[in-house]
Amino acid sequence: MVEPQNRLSEKALKVWRISAVIKVVIEWSITAVIVLLLNIFDGPFWISLTLIILGVIFTFLHIFLFPTLRWKWWRYEVREEEIELQEGFFIRSRTLIPMVRVQHVDTVQGPILRKYKLASVIVHTAATAHQIPALEETEAEQLRFNISKLARVAEDDV
Repeated sequence: MVEPQNRLSEKALKVWRISAVIKVVIEWSITAVIVLLLNIFDGPFWISLTLIILGVIFTFLHIFLFPTLRWKWWRYEVREEEIELQEGFFIRSRTLIPMVRVQHVDTVQGPILRKYKLASVIVHTAATAHQIPALEETEAEQLRFNISKLARVAEDDV
């Protein structure tokens, strides 16, 4: 089976890393409070050391490794009859969304995506919503238009 060919924008890496930095700052703040409380109440030193070591490891994973792997494996393809999404690096997931099931399509942009001129496309079905993240703005708008057009054609065929 041929995997989808379209990739996300390379700028997705920057966006995901910025988001990861925000999460890591929150994680380190919580870690600092816990370590401080452990020191105040004479908690075991090994717990503080373990929290700091885990914090360093998770910082590396969240900022550098996970965004790179996520970008490498995230792909999508829009065909006349279906949309195929592929994601995941530990557990690979491939999803087929039949065009006849598509109810509506949105584009969304948060402040970080907007800064890098990216947008995400969300395909809604009766059961759930599927997201194609971090596409160039023009590509996202074109994709949203194409999917909605193909979904209307698919409905007319039924």
